[in-house]
Amino acid sequence: QVQLVESGGGLVQAGDSLRVSCAASGRTFSNYVMGWFRQAPGKERDFVAAISRSGDGTYYADSVKGRFTISRDNAKNMVYLQMNSLKPEDTAVYYCAARSGSYLSSRERNYDYWGQGTQVTVSS
Repeated sequence: QVQLVESGGGLVQAGDSLRVSCAASGRTFSNYVMGWFRQAPGKERDFVAAISRSGDGTYYADSVKGRFTISRDNAKNMVYLQMNSLKPEDTAVYYCAARSGSYLSSRERNYDYWGQGTQVTVSS
């Protein structure tokens, strides 16, 4: 089992930056690909970004490419999502997730463990 707890969400204005974090506990953190997803009100949960087990590979949704950066610190069992140039359409609950294996998947069903989410609201 892997337990994931997100933090760092909040209310910001368009154009601002925000970093959300995810603390992992349980099994060996570096064995898992980590991902960030988000769900806006009334919409499905969408892929945002993923990072390889060592941190040297990343994958982003087109909607956030160039604005968001995913990173991890395996010594601290943490994964981060740095969000810059935020837009109102980035408003959502942000979830971190963990999956076994090495593939940087964008599919929700390929992730085994999920956090409870943290709310990010971007005002215009």
